[in-house]
Amino acid sequence: MVKQRKKNEVDPSKKTKNKVYASSQYIPISDDKARRVIDQIRGRSYEEVLLILELMPYRACYPILKLLYSAAANASHNKGFNKADLIISKVEVSKGTTMKKLKPRARGRSYLIKRSTCHITIVLEDISYFKEYKEQIHFIENLPNDAREIYLFRLKHNGVITMG
Repeated sequence: MVKQRKKNEVDPSKKTKNKVYASSQYIPISDDKARRVIDQIRGRSYEEVLLILELMPYRACYPILKLLYSAAANASHNKGFNKADLIISKVEVSKGTTMKKLKPRARGRSYLIKRSTCHITIVLEDISYFKEYKEQIHFIENLPNDAREIYLFRLKHNGVITMG
């Protein structure tokens, strides 16, 4: 009997082995103010981002820095990645709920205070995987034609690669 996956369940063969996710929800900062910082760090290396966030004068840097530390700890502890080989491949900010409070004003009136929140997700990717892949491609390109065809056939047969 074939086991059917649920509608939202991810196919296990499509999960990436070189990515690590960390997310934080209901951060009490406006999504626009957080996005101003996040646009500066997208696509950079982990160590470079640490320097940038520590030197930026914005209040949004601290929760993003905490989330980045958490993602790097997940990468080194759960997957065994080296922190020097990590890059920030994806960072997204979405708008959270708005907390509302009433402030008493003169003559029995009240004033509504709105406090914005946001959700931030950081994806770190290990680039040592790509370095090994490039070395293997360089090795395959330097083989003679007949040896290259045999090598690629064995890789396809063993399920290592799917395209030729």
